[in-house]
Amino acid sequence: MKIYDLSPEISEEMIVYKDKAEKKPKIKAARTLKEGSNESRIELDSHTGSHVDAPYHMLENGKTIEKIPLEKFMGKCIVLDFTKIKNSITKNNIKNSEIKIKKNGIVLLKTKNKSERSFNQNFTYLDKSGAEYLVSKKIKAVGIDSLGIERNQPEHETHKILLRNNIPIFEGLDLSKVNQGRYFFHGLPLKIRKGDASPVRAVLIME
Repeated sequence: MKIYDLSPEISEEMIVYKDKAEKKPKIKAARTLKEGSNESRIELDSHTGSHVDAPYHMLENGKTIEKIPLEKFMGKCIVLDFTKIKNSITKNNIKNSEIKIKKNGIVLLKTKNKSERSFNQNFTYLDKSGAEYLVSKKIKAVGIDSLGIERNQPEHETHKILLRNNIPIFEGLDLSKVNQGRYFFHGLPLKIRKGDASPVRAVLIME
């Protein structure tokens, strides 16, 4: 069994969405060994690093993170390689993939996005037609290796199409060492009351 770690390290220097200073984590020592034990306090935006969006992120009456069944965050998964696409992933891109999507599966989108020293404003994203196609295939979750699944779309179309259909969205995954193929995915969120999103420790398992 081989396990791929899809989560970037959380630090004050990590890349955040659009390089917004308010999204940078803050990690401070709250107690030291001299005081009895090492303890730290972390301030972390719920949409920083590897995380999962709940419907409530974009929908007033959408489910919050703690209300979503845990089986939505794990299961059989396919990674689709779209590293040659510069702009957006469309319905036709997904439809023409060598690996076919199965009902109730999880789909991860590997793109040209990769770890860099600053946020790339021109990251590859999933467009409206691609989101609608994934909904039609009745998947249970989707993920991508950028800190957003859409890029400056009016009314957040991609998010809303997926979230209205109770499809959680994993963002900020590191798929750089993963090849296209079939895997088993785990990405459990924290149990945050009324959460719009949650950090996850995401992994892929190849048996």
